[in-house]
Amino acid sequence: MPQGICELRKRDTTVTMSRDFQLPGRSAVIACEGMAATSHPLASLAAIEALRAGGNAADAAVTAVAVLCVVEPQMTGIGGDCFCMLHVPGQPVWGYNGSGRTGARASLEALMARGISAIAGDSIHAVIVPGAIDAWAAILDAHGSFSLDRALAPAIHYAERGFPVAARIAWDWAREVGKLRADAGAARHFLFDGSAPAEGDVVKLPALARTLRTIAAKGPRAFYEGPIADDIVATVAARGSFLTAEDFARHRGEVVAPISTNYRGLDVLELPPNTQGLTALVLLNILERFDLAALDPLGPDRFHLALEAARLAYAVRDTHVADPAFMRAEVQALLDKRFAAELAARIGRPRRMPLASAPALGSDTVYLSVVDRDRMAVSLINTLFSHFGVGICTQETGIVLTNRGACFVVDPDHPNTFGPNKRPMHTIIPALGFRGGRCEFSFGVMGSHYQPMGHAQVVTNVVDYAMDVQAAIDAPRAFFVGETTVVERALPQACVEGLRARGHEVALAPSPWGGGQAIRIDWERGVLIGGSDPRKDGCALGY
Repeated sequence: MPQGICELRKRDTTVTMSRDFQLPGRSAVIACEGMAATSHPLASLAAIEALRAGGNAADAAVTAVAVLCVVEPQMTGIGGDCFCMLHVPGQPVWGYNGSGRTGARASLEALMARGISAIAGDSIHAVIVPGAIDAWAAILDAHGSFSLDRALAPAIHYAERGFPVAARIAWDWAREVGKLRADAGAARHFLFDGSAPAEGDVVKLPALARTLRTIAAKGPRAFYEGPIADDIVATVAARGSFLTAEDFARHRGEVVAPISTNYRGLDVLELPPNTQGLTALVLLNILERFDLAALDPLGPDRFHLALEAARLAYAVRDTHVADPAFMRAEVQALLDKRFAAELAARIGRPRRMPLASAPALGSDTVYLSVVDRDRMAVSLINTLFSHFGVGICTQETGIVLTNRGACFVVDPDHPNTFGPNKRPMHTIIPALGFRGGRCEFSFGVMGSHYQPMGHAQVVTNVVDYAMDVQAAIDAPRAFFVGETTVVERALPQACVEGLRARGHEVALAPSPWGGGQAIRIDWERGVLIGGSDPRKDGCALGY
């Protein structure tokens, strides 16, 4: 009689890459019942605890993102925005656009009259109405079983009782001391004797804890109407913002349908504009014209093609993507594969071509993925945009404010121009991957403008190079800033020299390109396979 049983089911033979166990790295996490992958262990644990307490993936995702807004304050917060894609087997994919708008009094003419030609990351006009709290409540209302107060409980605990500062967070925080010192509220709540906390220091955020308790007790509208909103409005009004209390009271996010393309058999879903998800899909459509699998995954030919294709895809973004109410181009026309073929024909295989350049502003975002035992999959992203957002924190309520409005342009002829009641082009993009009508991947890559490039790299790593989700995330990255190709130190020197030989001006990245999480659903074997980016402090956990 056999003592053990191995359930031999059909294996997915397309994923073959295993890591070299003599080299530094981490294995993908494998579990059966549920899984969470976030950029901080405390958030991943909070999500798993929510699942084991009977919650579903929606409950766990909101619980985790609320924790991240406390323990990663440089990266995200309740003063920012949130986007979500969620799939329940047998139902259409549900998407939520939780981005905020400018105020009703916002005036392009007023900015231009002052000689403002671009909205800087530290401009008061970069602050828009934060959409995150509304989005969390909408996710729970539509698909959750937890109340908002239950989902916020772990975040409140860490804000009140304290959390130890993780290594990457301490590294980021220390580099923003000057920014925090420039604002009285930011210095009050996020500097300690004038300094950033060190790795392992325990930080408490009592003002933010009180704010979260108010929202938990009174519901999401307490953020948009009453003392919390009044504190935000007073803070920004004193600096010349167009925002008013009426703008906050008016805020609502919206349910949206995803857009998609098929990349070599994998249906990749992104949220529609005003997000830049379209950019990732255009990029994949271009790359599909080339036989990437025949190229070395760490070789110069692969990275040259990816960078040239990205420059074209981002030029499409910077020309067309805006609040959908103001876009002039049809999304489906931009996703047409004949259009991608025309773009691909412009790429010079031997050398770099003079192509349009992407903007380069730093990013602060968290992405998380959760899948539960019923295979509800949640792909969620929450952002302040830059490190500690605009660098302004409310004195009484301890809320760091977003600077997402820096993504607007100051050009009356552009669809993404600054104006009243308008959402900016948004860089944060959650994603899902489907094969044969079933959700196979929930994934996302943080990193502001880098995100579409990150999505394309993860997808091509999995589809073309048969990497597991952890290896796909770990792989070295490159992007471009203006005319410069900026590479991570892990990219092999032979690749760097090969890029230079192809006409790239190459520089080393001062910090890693983004961070990512992914969960793959192996339907045949009934397991979940998760990965989390070593560029951050997080992890995937399952049970």
